[in-house]
Amino acid sequence: VQLQASGGGLVQAGGSLRLSCAASGLTFSNYQLGWFRQAPGKERELVAAISRSGISTYYSHSVTGRFTTSRDNAKSTVYLQMNNLKPEDTAVYVCAATSTYSLHTYYVEENKYDYWGQGTQVTVSS
Repeated sequence: VQLQASGGGLVQAGGSLRLSCAASGLTFSNYQLGWFRQAPGKERELVAAISRSGISTYYSHSVTGRFTTSRDNAKSTVYLQMNNLKPEDTAVYVCAATSTYSLHTYYVEENKYDYWGQGTQVTVSS
């Protein structure tokens, strides 16, 4: 299983980025996905999650209203659209996946995720 994240970069505060995470080696539609981030000196945190169906989504309080996650099962890809970026959004962003029978639920617990991709750096300048 491979999860390949891309789309990070340097952006000014107020700008936007769209992260992508392409999966291979798994039946993508059987997996729910999560986006985590880790800033220097801080613990890794879940910022968004999406169910197998794509109907149910979760956002952390710090990104609600600014970030949107979506998935394209035909392309085995999950996205994280990040708008109105703030300097505190600076972090390495990682996608993770876990299989589940449920179509419409997601996990918020980090230890529920089985597969992790490498990160993509997002840097927001003030």
